[in-house]
Amino acid sequence: QVQLVESGGGLVQAGGSLRLSCAASRRTFTSYTKGWFRQAPGKEREFVAAISRSGSSTYYADSVKGRFIISRDNAKNTVYLQMNSLKPEDTAVYYCAATRANSVTTKATQYDYWGQGTQVTVSS
Repeated sequence: QVQLVESGGGLVQAGGSLRLSCAASRRTFTSYTKGWFRQAPGKEREFVAAISRSGSSTYYADSVKGRFIISRDNAKNTVYLQMNSLKPEDTAVYYCAATRANSVTTKATQYDYWGQGTQVTVSS
């Protein structure tokens, strides 16, 4: 069992930045591909970004490409999502997830573990 705990959400003005963190409970953190998803009110959960086990491969949704950066520190069992140039449409609850998949994946159904989510609100 892997427990994931997100932090770093909050209220920010459009154009601002936030960095989300996701800490994992197990030392086998490096065995999992990690991803970030988000869900806005009344909308389905959508993929944001993913990073491979080693951190050498990343993938982004088109809506955040060039603005968000996913990274991981395996020594600290933590994955990060640096969010820059935030827009009101980025407002959502952001979830960290982990999968045993060998490569990055955008499909929520392929992720085995999920955090509780952290709220990000971008004001115009």
